[in-house]
Amino acid sequence: MRYLILMIAFVVASCQPAKEEGHAHDAEGGHPGESQETPRLDATVWTKNTELFVEFPALIVGKTSRFAAHFTILDKHQPVREGSVVVSLVKGTKGLRTTTDAPSSPGIFNPALKPTTAGIHQLIFEVSTPNFTDKIIVKDVRVFANLNEAITTLGHEGDDDSISFLKEQAWKMPFQTARATEREIYDLIKTAGIWSSAPSDVATISATTNGSVLFNNGNLTVGSKVRKGQVLLRINSNKLSKNNLSTEIQQAKIKLAQTTLNYERKKELYASKIIAKANFDKIEGDYLVATSHYNSLSAGYTTSGKQISAPFNGYIQHIAIQNGAFAEQGATLLSIIKESSNMLEVNVPASYAGQLDAIHNIWYQPKTDVWSHLKATNGSISAISKSVSASQPQLKVFAKINDAVSMPKGSFTPVQIAIGDSKECIVVPVDALLEDYGSYTVMVQLTGESFERRQVTVGKRNGSHVEIISGLAQGEVVVTTGAYQVKMASMSGVAPAHGHAH
Repeated sequence: MRYLILMIAFVVASCQPAKEEGHAHDAEGGHPGESQETPRLDATVWTKNTELFVEFPALIVGKTSRFAAHFTILDKHQPVREGSVVVSLVKGTKGLRTTTDAPSSPGIFNPALKPTTAGIHQLIFEVSTPNFTDKIIVKDVRVFANLNEAITTLGHEGDDDSISFLKEQAWKMPFQTARATEREIYDLIKTAGIWSSAPSDVATISATTNGSVLFNNGNLTVGSKVRKGQVLLRINSNKLSKNNLSTEIQQAKIKLAQTTLNYERKKELYASKIIAKANFDKIEGDYLVATSHYNSLSAGYTTSGKQISAPFNGYIQHIAIQNGAFAEQGATLLSIIKESSNMLEVNVPASYAGQLDAIHNIWYQPKTDVWSHLKATNGSISAISKSVSASQPQLKVFAKINDAVSMPKGSFTPVQIAIGDSKECIVVPVDALLEDYGSYTVMVQLTGESFERRQVTVGKRNGSHVEIISGLAQGEVVVTTGAYQVKMASMSGVAPAHGHAH
């Protein structure tokens, strides 16, 4: 019975409320064992080559904070897969520094720092890879004296309406971003052009003698690439009784030997003033003619025939004769276009005649759905026609294109001709636009993993860029490749957790 009474007394005592006086507090002013979560922060900084998205707990004096620093190479939006990162926390002339020699996973580095001084600091990331180096500064990073100060200042992280799209998702798919920039926009003439070659870049090769044509390569076809000096075909006249090149070369060789002997003898006599100048000039002329004739006949000649070589790098445009067929001297054999020769022939309605003398630029597509323009490639306008006719009711603009064009000669390309006065305005790549029943939106990147779908009003389009009348500010970053996937993430209803662990 006594044992039962003691048990009841112990239970009653344990249920009494604890006294407030004299209970312990930890160094942060909290109760021992009480869980106080450190607020988490993030920052995103873009440079010319790199995007840094870094997540970290609030920096507190004496406490180690580990960073999840995501480094993205902006070109093709790929993670940094190898290299090192130096992180510095600097206040005035003093600071801390730590180095991480390799990413913990593709694109992600996990350096750690233990601040020693409260106040406003700069957080500096220096990334070094085999291909590039970059220095990225996160300004005005506060180091708090204690956890309570951090919680009071920052509060607790709350939900927002932004779209979460993790870096690991973006790195595994075609993804690209671009800044909204300010540039000149022009009025346009929207038309089409035909790819052709400049007349000076086309060589027509003719037979230099009579004979049977033998292709040097059995695969010689229209479109074949050729190199300067490459032997394309041979003309063999050995079996001909007349106009036999071999016989002509022998005769020319004999003639050259005779005139050379006479020239050398008379040259000595002329030097001694034994013969008149007029007499010597005729002998010298015969010698020069014989030399030129022999060199012309024998150039490129072998026992298998006269060789015909490519005069420059290019490709075969047209073949006018069959392998093994007979060709007479002067007959067209084939034509070659220079490898880099691209002429754009643009049709323009006659109503624009008064504006064609002041063309600012020409946009075109060197390959499907890819825009380029004259100014970017140092191209030039070669000529503008001044008259029309019943059979040719449009004017023509001819432009020399210094660009790698993958479209075949004779094919069409969309063309935009810039005319009129320009105006400075905010533009983004056309690929950033998402169209919904005539209205347009873009996906704006707020931070490294946070996006916002924003409606915009668009204006003129110049090549691959479009004017943004409203909805975007200069410098904001939009998604140009992968915008649809970000849009679908916003509609899925299942957003990845923010502040994910690495």
